[in-house]
Amino acid sequence: MTPEGRYFVHQQRLWRCTNPNLSETERQQFVRELMKARRDVKSAKASGDKDAMQMARDAVNEAKIQLGERGPTWWDDDTDHNRQLVRNTPYADWWETR
Repeated sequence: MTPEGRYFVHQQRLWRCTNPNLSETERQQFVRELMKARRDVKSAKASGDKDAMQMARDAVNEAKIQLGERGPTWWDDDTDHNRQLVRNTPYADWWETR
């Protein structure tokens, strides 16, 4: 996790963390919604239903926005390095020296 807790690194990429300002109840609810949406994506893939797939993917996106992992940043500025290679961001030096 980056020093200020905005991102975690997986396979050399930065991924936004869940908003720490959410209450535990809110976080759990949004995680439940995300997991249901992911199950719906799997089901839609298996059935080949393109409309269901789009609805499920939209639900995944909405849950991730509610969790703060996508959409507007939950910190004070709008700078976002989500999904970028860590070596191409201001975190490069931190990553190399950790």
